[in-house]
Amino acid sequence: MSITSEKQLPEQLSEAVASWRDPELDSVKGTETPKDPNKGYIALLGWSLNAIKAAQKFDRRYVVVAPDWAEDFCTANNIPYIQWDFIRLNDRSMEIAEKLKAEGVDVAIPLFEETVEWSGAINSVLLDNPRMYGQSILFRDKALMKRRAQLGGIRVGIFEEAHEKEDVVRFMKRVNQTLLKLDGDPDDPIHVKAFDKAGCLGHRMIRTLEEIDLIPDEEYPLLMESHLDGWEFAVEAWIHDGKIQFLNISEYVTLGYSVFVPATNELESWRNAITKQIELLIKTFDIQFGLIHPEYFVTADGEMYFGEVAYRPPGFKAFELIERAYGFNAYQASMLVFDPKSTKEEVEAFFPREVVDAKGYAGCFGVYPRRRVVSKLEMPKECIEHPYFESHELVAPTEETVPDRSAFGTHWGLVFFFGDDPIKMRDLLKAQEDLDFYV
Repeated sequence: MSITSEKQLPEQLSEAVASWRDPELDSVKGTETPKDPNKGYIALLGWSLNAIKAAQKFDRRYVVVAPDWAEDFCTANNIPYIQWDFIRLNDRSMEIAEKLKAEGVDVAIPLFEETVEWSGAINSVLLDNPRMYGQSILFRDKALMKRRAQLGGIRVGIFEEAHEKEDVVRFMKRVNQTLLKLDGDPDDPIHVKAFDKAGCLGHRMIRTLEEIDLIPDEEYPLLMESHLDGWEFAVEAWIHDGKIQFLNISEYVTLGYSVFVPATNELESWRNAITKQIELLIKTFDIQFGLIHPEYFVTADGEMYFGEVAYRPPGFKAFELIERAYGFNAYQASMLVFDPKSTKEEVEAFFPREVVDAKGYAGCFGVYPRRRVVSKLEMPKECIEHPYFESHELVAPTEETVPDRSAFGTHWGLVFFFGDDPIKMRDLLKAQEDLDFYV
């Protein structure tokens, strides 16, 4: 296992590898930002081309740690790379930490949910802080996460673990008994979630006892939660030396469909209260550095409930939305706050002022086919002719029959918008739900 370069390839592979070359990458053009040896050497755990592009334009040395399928691309594009499969922690798990330490790497940054646990294990070695691995488990296991939050005095809903169908039945009945439901009253819904998956993966809202039968056996064990009627939103907070350096509030229009940044004035009016909650979260989870992505609910009576927190970049291209709105690169921001060699002055100079320095509002919409059978991608005029429309990443369907959505499902691609009015942005994103992109 070593950092690859094109010279190490067998001759017969060079043509195949060369087909992966991207002439627009700074590492290929020779325009990569010079690296400062006095600043941190960073390992990027997982795969994100946008993170790699950001690293090439930043002054920190970096290496990509990714599965073997990334090797040809990295070799063809002069990207420093170490092969590692993030399948499970096992007897060889210490090997990658020791390899990175020998390379002189200072810190490992997780790029997606499944590498959070690995980053904790690796950083416990690189930073000589054994507690970091245990902390990473709290970020991965939603039940442990909620218990830690409770111990810190953070308000959460009712939750339990379920190992089989009968556990979910009992939980749903108990919740509705607690809510003093009478015979004939509709049940209050509950939520079931995977213990350690990102975003909406494995997330189901259960409204009736009959729906419990639809949960596949392989999704157990899972986390069960009571339903909170409230305004759900997300936060992206960059932390350095235990203090918030920049706090973005992402406003969900419809969970799983659409989000925009910065938020409307109505949601931003909660910023002081939200900041206090994030500070409590930092204290409770003993977070000294890095990027956190928590989700909260504000209920009608003004109470704020903690949903969950992730220690990696959020989904729905939120980093890209933040860059479009504010102008700074959110991946570079994460490298900066993770780097133990970053100075307080450097960190403070990097970030703009929240809200007031935003150039506009950036939003995106996740497209799900609304028809059972589709034959082509057809962008609706109401979408592409709107002045806020900027781009999309949708592709033509590869098959006509649309697969059934499991739980909340996975979108087929994102559509991006940018404009100067948050209310128009919110209404525009909501209106996309009634349009057919695949016909």
